[in-house]
Amino acid sequence: MRKRVLVRVLLGLLSTVVVLALVGALLGVWTVRRSFPETSGELTVPGLESSVTVLRDEYGVAHVYADNTHDLFMAQGFTHAQDRFWEMDFRRHVTAGRTAELFGPDQVETDVYLRTMGWRHVAEQEYDLLAPETQKYLDSYAAGVNAWLAENDGTEASLEYGLLSVLNGGHEIEEWTPVDSLAWLKAMAWDLGGNMQEETQRAQLIDAGLTEEQVEELYPAYPFEEHQPITDTDEHGVAEAAETETGSEATGTSTGADLREADERRSPELPDGAVPALTDVAETAASLPRMLGPGTSPDLGSNSWVVGGEHTESGMPLLANDPHLGAAMPSTWYQIGLHCTELTEACPFDVSGFSFSGLPGVIIGQNESIAWGFTNVDPDVMDLYVERLDGDGYVVDGETRPLETREETVRVAGGEDVDIVVRSTHHGPLLSDTDAGSDLAEVAEEPALEGADDGEYAVSLQWTALTPGTTADSVFAMNRARDWDGFREAASRFDVPAQNLVYADNDGNIGYQTPGTVPVRGEGDGRYPAPGWDSDHDWKDYIPFDELPSVYNPESGVIVTANQSVVDADYEHVLTSDWDYGYRSQRINDLLGEAIAEGPVTGEDMSRIHMDSFHGGAVDVVPYLLEADVEGTTARAREQLEDWDLFTDADSAGAAFYQATWRHLLPLLFDEMEPYTMSGSSRGMYVVSQLLEDPESDWWRGEDASGREEVLAAAMDAAAEELTERLGDDPADWRWGDLHTLTATHESFGTSGIGPVEWLFNRGPVESSGGASIVNATGWDPTEGYGITAVPSMRMVVDLSDRDASTWVHLTGNSGHAFHGSYDDQLELWSRGETLPFAVSEEAVREAATDELVLNP
Repeated sequence: MRKRVLVRVLLGLLSTVVVLALVGALLGVWTVRRSFPETSGELTVPGLESSVTVLRDEYGVAHVYADNTHDLFMAQGFTHAQDRFWEMDFRRHVTAGRTAELFGPDQVETDVYLRTMGWRHVAEQEYDLLAPETQKYLDSYAAGVNAWLAENDGTEASLEYGLLSVLNGGHEIEEWTPVDSLAWLKAMAWDLGGNMQEETQRAQLIDAGLTEEQVEELYPAYPFEEHQPITDTDEHGVAEAAETETGSEATGTSTGADLREADERRSPELPDGAVPALTDVAETAASLPRMLGPGTSPDLGSNSWVVGGEHTESGMPLLANDPHLGAAMPSTWYQIGLHCTELTEACPFDVSGFSFSGLPGVIIGQNESIAWGFTNVDPDVMDLYVERLDGDGYVVDGETRPLETREETVRVAGGEDVDIVVRSTHHGPLLSDTDAGSDLAEVAEEPALEGADDGEYAVSLQWTALTPGTTADSVFAMNRARDWDGFREAASRFDVPAQNLVYADNDGNIGYQTPGTVPVRGEGDGRYPAPGWDSDHDWKDYIPFDELPSVYNPESGVIVTANQSVVDADYEHVLTSDWDYGYRSQRINDLLGEAIAEGPVTGEDMSRIHMDSFHGGAVDVVPYLLEADVEGTTARAREQLEDWDLFTDADSAGAAFYQATWRHLLPLLFDEMEPYTMSGSSRGMYVVSQLLEDPESDWWRGEDASGREEVLAAAMDAAAEELTERLGDDPADWRWGDLHTLTATHESFGTSGIGPVEWLFNRGPVESSGGASIVNATGWDPTEGYGITAVPSMRMVVDLSDRDASTWVHLTGNSGHAFHGSYDDQLELWSRGETLPFAVSEEAVREAATDELVLNP
């Protein structure tokens, strides 16, 4: 995989002396504090219709009180800009394919790829589809941002602009537009949607000589008999909540994809040369700037669960959520409350929770009537097609259709502008027209495939997010929903990315809903790239919303979502076959079963579950490690596993040795897959657990070891050698926390390679318990080391009996200004598993407030 780091080349051109001088200048107290927002007193904000009050607590959490929706969202835009404008500006340049305008020629390839996908092009079309009130909210938000911009520029806006002025001589900040906000939704969908990587990997493995049976071993069916799905299908075809340990166990051996005939699930025949081009397209996609996560990490997911009042101390529901996203600085989230001073039909908002800077409204949280949380469904909504070109057209069913085209210009700081032509088929844009796909040209020298002639081929992407949708409508409708029917209506407008929605309300009801636009395919099921010249492989329809899984007040009184299979094998539609394999979800179900048995369940119980570090994926592996023949230092290291309780606490020596062994086991076991190495995901854990039961499997035979016991011993030998070098000679002194640390890394300047610049913007390291496919999902990449790359980006528990008894925390802090008190004031709390009071009522908000700012017309 090609890895590019933003601004590395430009910063490398600066001498150390210049950089140190720059940092010294930027660290002047006046310069650093120049961009800090005014949070007390009064400010005049032209465009407001009446005065607005913004209260902030000691952590910079803002609550906005306004008399009308125009002022409410205008003040939100102003407040977001005060604290996070550089982040907003950087995000809109990424989503528009304009990073080269900021950082120069090194970003042209990224911009061309993003321009080809056309996120902003789609967002421009989307605005006109939205409800009139949504358009007004977006317009008001943009007006608030621009009111702040009218008084702030350069280092007055943020410290980053001072550094950027040295790099390219300056950057003129443009006004904010509603389309800037909508384009951010495309980044959210990109980071959380689709299976492009898995689709391509299957084709790569076939191309590398593996049989389809071997590929199926590496992508096994979801283990329903071990890890229950979110819903079960009853005899009438209706989804019901899967029972926890207090009820019946889910059964089954396959996913809904198995409803298709076996031959439809096989890899379609593609022309020679297609797989390398598909690989280039997917690998370049994985290296794009990620707004929510680290590339294609399998640890991007989330936990959420809701417990009905029959099981709680208060008799009312409790709802918990912790989305797993990239470990960024500042955090993905911005905590805020949006309150109409009087709730009316004209001003219906009294909502608090987690927002995205650059987007009005609240994404996850609660209003005065309901609470909700998100986890990623991750349905298969992306398909790669190999297209046969014919001059200026492309072939479908033997006939040539014209390619759609549009022209784009990439502006380049310090370089020449680049003009491109974006070409698209009815499936979507030709990603192989970018440099990423340049390997695919005249590839068909072999006899023609059925339905395709010799000639030139290209790779297109069909993705639901490239069709204009109404997700923005859904966000506001969810914010003002008052009951289950209103919430479901809001969910019906949530196109991408599809999210598991958990729900609870003041009347004691709980629920679950799958939203999203999910395709119904003709031939195939999306597991492999498809031949674009055969319309039988086209999408035929979308799953109707009323046929998507939905649960209301289940008999169990519990709903758990953690990226496991949403449905059982009896569900009639195919959502995907690439689920998380359910170690986290089953552990949460087990813990809730225990809490209910001991009862009643409290908010403290919910928070303890958030921090659970039990390693379910190690259960099947450790007994085999204990039986392998090892000696010397490795034998002493393995002693740490004999009494290990399987919890990955920071102080655990057993966790340190096990995780190191796992890291070295993967390349030994799957050496023939290079460079398609099995990741440390739940899929890898489940595959290894199955292979351990088959010592004769060919996967245990490689260049460096032959046989199950020899491979396991070799992995432990390598782990013991590594940890001895890193942590000392005594295995009893090894600590998982010494390996498993997080440095919150600035999105744009945090990986510059220049120490002083990184010191300006990065924070940490902090250690943490947990790991991949553990409830405390601090993910790490075994190919890179043990450092944390994906995190529970926030933790929230909502108590429906007393809203002000709710708790929350997120990764870093509400401010995006380096050295501001709220830049990283939640980082240590987060690492220790602590939370803050989630004040909701005006009384509680005022009691917690340390600053009061009045915005006047």
